[in-house]
Amino acid sequence: MIPKMLIRGGRVVDPSQAIDDVRDVLIVDGVVAEVGAGIELPEGAQEIDANGLVVTPGLIDVHVHLREPGGEHKETIATGARAAAAGGFTAVCAMPNTDPVVDDPAGVGFVLAQGTAAGAARVYPMGAISVGQEGKRLAAIGEMVEAGAVGITDDGNPVMDSGLMRRAMEYAQAFDIPVADHPEDLGLSGYGVMNEGLVATRLGLHGKPNASEDVHIVRDLLLGDLTGGHIHLQHISTAYGVEAIRQAKARGVHVTAEASPHHLIFTDERVEGFDTDAKMNPPLRSPEDRDAVREGLADGTLDVFATDHAPHHYDEKEQAFADAPNGIIGLETALGLGLTHVVAEGLLDLSTLVHRMSVAPAQAFSLPGGTLAVGSPGDVTIIDLDEVWTVDRDVFLSKSQNTPFHGWALKGRARYTIVGGVIVWSVGA
Repeated sequence: MIPKMLIRGGRVVDPSQAIDDVRDVLIVDGVVAEVGAGIELPEGAQEIDANGLVVTPGLIDVHVHLREPGGEHKETIATGARAAAAGGFTAVCAMPNTDPVVDDPAGVGFVLAQGTAAGAARVYPMGAISVGQEGKRLAAIGEMVEAGAVGITDDGNPVMDSGLMRRAMEYAQAFDIPVADHPEDLGLSGYGVMNEGLVATRLGLHGKPNASEDVHIVRDLLLGDLTGGHIHLQHISTAYGVEAIRQAKARGVHVTAEASPHHLIFTDERVEGFDTDAKMNPPLRSPEDRDAVREGLADGTLDVFATDHAPHHYDEKEQAFADAPNGIIGLETALGLGLTHVVAEGLLDLSTLVHRMSVAPAQAFSLPGGTLAVGSPGDVTIIDLDEVWTVDRDVFLSKSQNTPFHGWALKGRARYTIVGGVIVWSVGA
């Protein structure tokens, strides 16, 4: 039996209902039963004193690599779900680029079962667009959706065949799911390992031009216009891409898009010293690109703040820069980075950050949550805005430690993460 829970006296910030006020939140049988002032503590209910804390709808990360099956030395669904909870996330969407690829209902069912068994953040599977993510034949989209997939993507492998992408977008409309794409033209990115520009030239590294991302973004937006389907563009990193998405939205194209913490904070200068924790795909770009991504997140062109959590084993990241895999982990640092380097710097106010990390992700992928409205899931993040803490990769709950933020001082972190009325993580627990 799920216990009753009363969260008392917190500053409730719920952009879905335009609430920013001190209120109580009552959760009964795993769902929100009441939000208001002076709610009486029900008999047998657990009480959390949230005085001085911020209470928000549970945070949702729609772009996470959990590596299982096949990459359990980097991360498992259980460790990733626990890391998510430690970062304040009550739900994540798991990318399908595992080994084997999640391209059938059995794979979707496995991810769901492992996520449920973890007992931490909810885990929503994404299915592959194509069989084996090879970009040749459509996967069993309908069967995967029936099994529980919330969207489809070949993330990690951009869909180069425009005809296949068109069919995927047309077919996905029958199931009202988004088609998420990693926008990259492989012919243009070639052997690039970082952003093409002066820094790459100085370091003697092959670069990826902005055009390799921009061409693919425009292709996907045109297909969205053609088909009427929902295209979700992942980890946008270029100024041109942001503006193209802005104009497409103005034309009525059904597009949502992501900004990742690292693209909001770093530029390609971070690659100096050949630090492989600065190697990612898309790469860190120019200051102008970074500023455009920040502006896109601020004005809503980029709807979602998503981590692209990409764990890798220490030995893999210790290779030469050109040989090391792309990606960094982000689940346990995203909220602190958002509060410290987005809200505190005046780019967004707190309510808008919560919108980008909770309301908009839920809306983009039609997920439960993203609101504290009565009858919604009792998924809640309780945040201490004043806690100053230092990022320490040695205490991460993730199995991997590949972060460029080690040693950074951040202000603000999750104090409690609650899923279905049950505390799945708390500071000091």
